[in-house]
Amino acid sequence: MSKRHPNLLSWQWRHYADQHRHPTNLLLHLIAVPLFMLSLLLLLIGLWHMGFVPLVLAAIGLYGALCLQAQVHRLEQNQPPPFSGERDACKHQLLEQSVTFPRFLFSGGWWRAWRNRR
Repeated sequence: MSKRHPNLLSWQWRHYADQHRHPTNLLLHLIAVPLFMLSLLLLLIGLWHMGFVPLVLAAIGLYGALCLQAQVHRLEQNQPPPFSGERDACKHQLLEQSVTFPRFLFSGGWWRAWRNRR
């Protein structure tokens, strides 16, 4: 999956709680991840129908969601390692947004992090 992390999903999961503790980061992920998911869906719809407006709105939503998260991740004491390139960044982001964060949220990890916030 990734040259640095052969099993990227388990690697992300192992480090996710340590890199998501700041209250602002936790709250903004509740907004940014659904925005990312909806924008990704809109992108697929736009590609399927070759619609200009859905493609533009999807691009704006994806960019906005990722920028929001990049800004609030700076508040975290434990920073994730930098990406090794564009492909690595895409894999990390797609898996984090679609699998790791929802797992963190629905497993109770988000709530535990919120209760133990600094």
